[in-house]
Amino acid sequence: MEIIISNSNGVPIYEQIKEQIKVKIVSNELKENELLPSIRTLAKDLRCSVITTKNAYEELVKDGYVKNVPSKGFYVAKINKDIALEEQLNKIEELMDKAVTIAKMNKEEFDKLNVFGLGNPNDGYAKYFTGNSYLNPITKTENGISFANVTFEPGCRNNWHIHASKSGGGQVLICTAGYGYYQEWGKEVQKLSPGDIIVIPANVKHWHGARPNSWFSHLAVEVPGEETSNEWLEPVTDEEYHKLDH
Repeated sequence: MEIIISNSNGVPIYEQIKEQIKVKIVSNELKENELLPSIRTLAKDLRCSVITTKNAYEELVKDGYVKNVPSKGFYVAKINKDIALEEQLNKIEELMDKAVTIAKMNKEEFDKLNVFGLGNPNDGYAKYFTGNSYLNPITKTENGISFANVTFEPGCRNNWHIHASKSGGGQVLICTAGYGYYQEWGKEVQKLSPGDIIVIPANVKHWHGARPNSWFSHLAVEVPGEETSNEWLEPVTDEEYHKLDH
């Protein structure tokens, strides 16, 4: 369940969680009687306290969107969709005037956290990306191991690709700011947060990029190897990308 929280928009985190779950229920993304993640699981996924997620669920129960079944968990309740939709439209209208300011604050917050710098538009590799990316080389390749900071705008991701090598090689990603995805061919997607490290073996098909509502940066560390090359493949389609959390 994809929920994006911000520490910079002045809205309590429990309320951000509550409102985003409400939208998912009204839009039928979360269906009646569907089991929600436990308080502890949601807190772990969002990297917040269990008190925060507990407060969010209690508010959802109070508002009639969720029901608490003892010893079983929290489930989506049966709601009047017309009334709930009207409530959400009113909420959206209330937030519209704040939207531009909040977006600006989020980008400013990201820029402060992106300590290795945005760099320049990644024009040399643009044909291998969906959306805009930026590249800031940290070291020169002739100095040995290559470090570069790669930044993705919200929704941006690179094509499926392979770091080919006869021996050695591969790549290491060190996530530094924002939130992203990493996926290997045939495996479930991994959600990335600052501090996460991904070791990509040579000759493994994969892709990585930002989540839909967040900027994302990682250091890309090229691992030395013999007869190394990058093999760029097909894009990650919009359909594949947007169903990752469903």
